[in-house]
Amino acid sequence: MDPAIVLAVAFLVAAILYSSVGHAGASGYLAAMSFLAMPTPMMRPTALVLNLLVASIATWRFRRAGLFSWQLFWPFALGSIPLAFLGGAITLPGHWYRTLVGLVLWTAAVRLWLDLKADTPTPPRVGVAIATGAAIGFLAGLTGTGGGIFLSPILLFMGWAATRETGGVAAAFILVNSLAGLAGNPGSLEHLPGQMPLWAAAAVVGGVIGSELGSRRLGTPMFRRLLGVVLLVAGAKLVFS
Repeated sequence: MDPAIVLAVAFLVAAILYSSVGHAGASGYLAAMSFLAMPTPMMRPTALVLNLLVASIATWRFRRAGLFSWQLFWPFALGSIPLAFLGGAITLPGHWYRTLVGLVLWTAAVRLWLDLKADTPTPPRVGVAIATGAAIGFLAGLTGTGGGIFLSPILLFMGWAATRETGGVAAAFILVNSLAGLAGNPGSLEHLPGQMPLWAAAAVVGGVIGSELGSRRLGTPMFRRLLGVVLLVAGAKLVFS
């Protein structure tokens, strides 16, 4: 089968699963591209563009459902945006980039397997939130992810946000970081492939479906666990190749 079609299907499925929990799917897109041995320079801008599309949809859906908190969001975004821009401007050597992305995929797999809950939250101090956002933003810019896969578990582990609220905050966080990451390295857009319109359409359809499911509290725990296994394998392929 044509690799472009295979990736379109993979991106559709990843967008559905990730957007159902307020994420945009970058780690899933990177995993799919690693399985098909796509060129390294293509991976980061492709994941970020797809992230932008899906995160925009998820942010809008979760906000409409009343699952977004500006008060919680803005300090993390304030710290993350400039650092995501800086991280996006740095191009790591191919081996280091693939190793770092592999570690990110493993982290994402763990996040998908954990059923974290925090329904009596206490928001963090503004300074702590800004510093946390900065660290996540830099990593997001380096790897071509939006950082939501790190922000969500931190919010829940630390008891900073309610479970339902986390999805809306993570979606908006991913959106601004993806924008900043691309802005930091606009030249990377030259590496986008001709199949991008097809992949973008698949991601948009997946984002619409998944965010609708997520905003209506329809979870897919078994599918997320299966996806976690896929990410573990893809991470291993990147780290040890």
